[in-house]
Amino acid sequence: MSTDAPQSTAFATAVAAVRGGAGVQAEARQLFAQLTPDEQLGLLDGDWEFWDGFLAMLTGGYNTVPIPHAAVARLGIPGTQFVDGPRGCVSGNGTAFPVSMARGATWDPELEERVGQVIGREVRAVGGNFFGGVCINLLRHPAWGRAQETYGDDPFHLGEMGAALVRGTQRYVMACAKHYALNSMENARFTVDVTIDEATLQDVYLPHFKRTVDEGVAAIMSAYNSVNGEWAGQNRHLLTEVLRDQWGWDGITVSDFIWGLRDAGASLDAGLDLEEPFRQQRAQHLAGQLADGSADRSGVERSGVRMIAAMLRSYAAREDGAFGPELMADDDARALAREVAARAMVLLRNEPVGGAPLLPLDPAAVSSIAVIGRLATEVNQGDHGSSDVRPPSSTTPLEGITAAFPGARIVHVADDDPAAAAEAARQVDVAIVVAGFTAEDEGEYVGSDTMNNPDLLALYPPRPDGVRATGDEVVMTAGEGFGGDRDSLRLRPEQEEVIRATVAANPRTVVTMVAAGPVLTEAWRQEVPTVLLQWYAGMEGGPALGDVLTGAAEPAGRLPFSVPTSEEHLPFFDRDATAITYDRWHGQRLLDRLGVEAAYPHGFGLSYTSFTIGDVTAAGAAVTATVTNTGDRDGRHVVQVYGRTGTGGYPGERLLVGFRSVAVPAGASVPVEVPVSLLALARWDDDRRERVLPDATDVELEVGAYAGDPQAAVLRLG
Repeated sequence: MSTDAPQSTAFATAVAAVRGGAGVQAEARQLFAQLTPDEQLGLLDGDWEFWDGFLAMLTGGYNTVPIPHAAVARLGIPGTQFVDGPRGCVSGNGTAFPVSMARGATWDPELEERVGQVIGREVRAVGGNFFGGVCINLLRHPAWGRAQETYGDDPFHLGEMGAALVRGTQRYVMACAKHYALNSMENARFTVDVTIDEATLQDVYLPHFKRTVDEGVAAIMSAYNSVNGEWAGQNRHLLTEVLRDQWGWDGITVSDFIWGLRDAGASLDAGLDLEEPFRQQRAQHLAGQLADGSADRSGVERSGVRMIAAMLRSYAAREDGAFGPELMADDDARALAREVAARAMVLLRNEPVGGAPLLPLDPAAVSSIAVIGRLATEVNQGDHGSSDVRPPSSTTPLEGITAAFPGARIVHVADDDPAAAAEAARQVDVAIVVAGFTAEDEGEYVGSDTMNNPDLLALYPPRPDGVRATGDEVVMTAGEGFGGDRDSLRLRPEQEEVIRATVAANPRTVVTMVAAGPVLTEAWRQEVPTVLLQWYAGMEGGPALGDVLTGAAEPAGRLPFSVPTSEEHLPFFDRDATAITYDRWHGQRLLDRLGVEAAYPHGFGLSYTSFTIGDVTAAGAAVTATVTNTGDRDGRHVVQVYGRTGTGGYPGERLLVGFRSVAVPAGASVPVEVPVSLLALARWDDDRRERVLPDATDVELEVGAYAGDPQAAVLRLG
């Protein structure tokens, strides 16, 4: 079905009424009342029969076209035409942006909103109206396989970046935030029960979801895991008591795909509006559960009206226009992907070699380069799971380096061979080692163990005649090769050996890392003058790398997490756990609590120029400062504000409360205002059943370049 409903339909009439000032709920109820009982139930799950859709997905590719839910052609109700993300429009051949974690490293919500606008337009261009890619799960532990799909490990930062993506995409489509909640383990996501106390849940793991709710997100997707003994897809506390009763949200809740709930009636009663993506458990069981009274029939109307209301709200507000195939990965989108990739790169180390920092490199002065590592020629944009975008073209690091240094002789050493790397490095001006990970090492995991889990197999409808013979082989072997949670936080041993051999042979060595999260580099980082975190940089990552290496663009990224010196400084993690307890301590706040220094603290990143932050004052709910570029190159700085309270449940705990990315020309000074969120410092009160803001006079602020910056200005907000 087209997402542009014909103007003569009942739905189009209701959209026009809403645009004219009519109430969304009233119009939704009128449309719902015109539906037959079967059509009403059809609003609550997918439109494709399970086995048709499931086998097509396994054999033909995931989400190659929008996946329809809740469409009623008779009344022109378009349903939700689902397109996944978050690194771009998964259906068709759209723009592959850098992964979300890389975009989180820009610390620039305005830039992320521009990314969202491109994604929203491309989703419309392929016939979609629903973007399922606002992933804001908190990075509790660096080993999490889907770290690349989120923005970082701080609730305030996550919320601001997720809200920006919501703003951008919802100019054109409905947006969905996910995975709600506590989804930060990959291999065990279908089996693990996460135990958490209410204060930690509300203070650490939910504020970023609340931020997207405040931004008006259309939908929230529940997680696969269980929370305090109940599956997230049928968890009344999460779906109703928090989202509806506490936050007053009126959007739609949707399940994660295929294995997102375990009981059709229980999920409806708990507050889950839509089962995704096919006709599955609700199609099998819900009618019978309603008939025998084990499910509450009022939930059908409640959720059905919410579904229609979400569509009306989006269609009444979204931008009109021509959305043809020419929009997919067009020149403007490619240029933005290149800009974001360069802006995201984090310069972790850039020591002098021969009296000056190694980067940036002058192409006119470099006659030969050794590019070392098998990843230099990999099209390595991230994992191959549900976030995989299929761009019409892509670039590699080697291609980007070759284009950026047209006069240089390029030698590529593809093997992880320390001797070959050293020999090549001795014969060139500069050696660039491309190291890191691929989809084999980290990413979404759906393995044969998933496909053969009897608890999950029991969720499938009976197979129609003729499907069993052709389906078993596909179903039982699908998913082999997906990455899952990382089994090490270090580079592979052979890569570390190559790095050490290369820098021993040529002190002018750059290591650029392809990764989604923290990498422990203690075994080699002090030996290497320059370390650059490149991320999974998207379809234009090669040219962007060339831009950064030459100084055509500055590596303006700042870490959206901290990097420890030891795994001993991280929370407990067992990727095969069936039960785990989460507390509030992870990332920088755990390092602070332990009293140990980070290898690289939260928010850290170097520049090709230098900055000072002065004239810092606080008034109301904002900090003002002057950022001065004290170097001879234009640059971009991120002013970060961390707050702490002197009293309360966790006095002295340092938390991010504000940030602002600002461009500053060489030698210039730029005033900047940074809004400060006291909500980031709020604490859950069990007696009042709400988060309580601190007294502003009890709040101390640190305004600097990263967490624990010794040059930070310290002041009171009140």
